[in-house]
Amino acid sequence: MSRFKFKVSNCLYYLAMFIMLSAPASAQWHRLPFQTMGTQAYVELWAEDDNLGKDLLIAVQNEFERINQQMSPYIASSELSLLNRDAASRPVTVSSELYQLLQQAEQLAKLSDGAFDISFASVGFSYDYRQHIKPSAEQLDTQRPLINYRHIKLLPDNQVKFAKAGVKIDLGGIAKGHAVEQAVGLLAKAGIKHALVTAGGDTRLLGDKHGRPWLVAIKHPRKNADIVAQLPLTDSAISTSGDYERFFIEDGVRYHHILDPKSGQSPSGLMSVTVIGPDATATDALSTTLFVMGLKRGMAFIEQQAGFEAIFISSEHQLYFSSGLAQ
Repeated sequence: MSRFKFKVSNCLYYLAMFIMLSAPASAQWHRLPFQTMGTQAYVELWAEDDNLGKDLLIAVQNEFERINQQMSPYIASSELSLLNRDAASRPVTVSSELYQLLQQAEQLAKLSDGAFDISFASVGFSYDYRQHIKPSAEQLDTQRPLINYRHIKLLPDNQVKFAKAGVKIDLGGIAKGHAVEQAVGLLAKAGIKHALVTAGGDTRLLGDKHGRPWLVAIKHPRKNADIVAQLPLTDSAISTSGDYERFFIEDGVRYHHILDPKSGQSPSGLMSVTVIGPDATATDALSTTLFVMGLKRGMAFIEQQAGFEAIFISSEHQLYFSSGLAQ
């Protein structure tokens, strides 16, 4: 009896191998996890051609690294680092891509009355979350006046000038969303119709998951293994900003990487904010903006943004949905 099973199992094995080898190496899912921009990223796409699919995975990874080399504040040769080094003393010419992203940041800063402000880095660089370092009261008093998006002068011909010495900028609230959006644009241009690209808390979906919606989970801010909601989405973007990505706790206070530009300190009313919309650059920036604004002001703000919805999780673990999701 065991010999018969052995023969049958071998027949099934060779039959499966025959089917695999004789089937055309064509349409299938291609997946790649990778590290970039200080976070975990992942791309999944459906390609009709196997070689094209593999090439596009690498192209997405390369696109992220290109933007990282351009916009990272931790790479000394990046455009952003050179801008922080020189823009207070002279106008600095930047690429059209970076200039346009700075324009988007400025527009949201004006719209949100400064709740989104990339000059938060003027204080932000004094925090080290790994080493549990925060600015002293004296440092805050000195650096807080440097946080003001109006200090960032966008001049003609892609030139940028800082109005005060000591002003620094950081695109952490918008650059990953931009990279995700750029990567999806690259895939769409190559003819891909079904894909997911995610980095950190920012995700962009291209089409559906080959006939059914993508299911995107929102994780519990305090329990990594738990999810609080799962959303069926197609051809859209979703971004989450939370107080659990980079933080330390001292004397019962949670110091995290999202800073209120007005105080130079971490807001405490929310644990996370998730924004859904058509564009990952916008959802990335908006999720940060709403977190800074807090529940009441943030909810009123998102209700005025056509095409966008939000989910707030308060510090009391309560979920609040904008009107388009609450229906």
